[in-house]
Amino acid sequence: MPEAPLRTTKYGLAPDGDGWFVINAREVRWREREHVGRWCDFEGKKRFPQVGVNISVLQPGESLGRYHREKAQEDFLVLAGSCRLIVEDEERELRAWDFVHCPPETDHMIVGAGDGPSVVLAVGARGRGRSGIVYPVSETAKRFGVSVREETTGPAEAYADLPPSSRVVYGGWLP
Repeated sequence: MPEAPLRTTKYGLAPDGDGWFVINAREVRWREREHVGRWCDFEGKKRFPQVGVNISVLQPGESLGRYHREKAQEDFLVLAGSCRLIVEDEERELRAWDFVHCPPETDHMIVGAGDGPSVVLAVGARGRGRSGIVYPVSETAKRFGVSVREETTGPAEAYADLPPSSRVVYGGWLP
């Protein structure tokens, strides 16, 4: 397997093609979205076909997204700071080095907590179809601002109240 070249964009580096590569999170392109924080996904123009990987930096109250479940496994590792896990309509406190495993069909979301930023590594299986995602209504998630008002299977509906994400240059957010 050949090495994939890295392409320089106005927002940072991105892999440009198939193959293996090494890229530093401080040099890759990042995204940000109001209420959802900042994240990098290490991907180029094409998504990784089997596994999604990203690092998110959350300020207190920001989340990885909307409370949801899907047909694929997702796992999370808190690298720095503290967070709140909402899982199956329950709330748990998370701190650095806590690992969360969500088998398929587990309702979940992570929200930044504490006095400062938190850093979360997220890994999720792919290949089971986006149509399997469900955004359920949750009273617990609603307290943290991450529940939808009405259950939906559409990401566009789940995030309709938020502005779209935008590309940004890395801004020194990682410890």
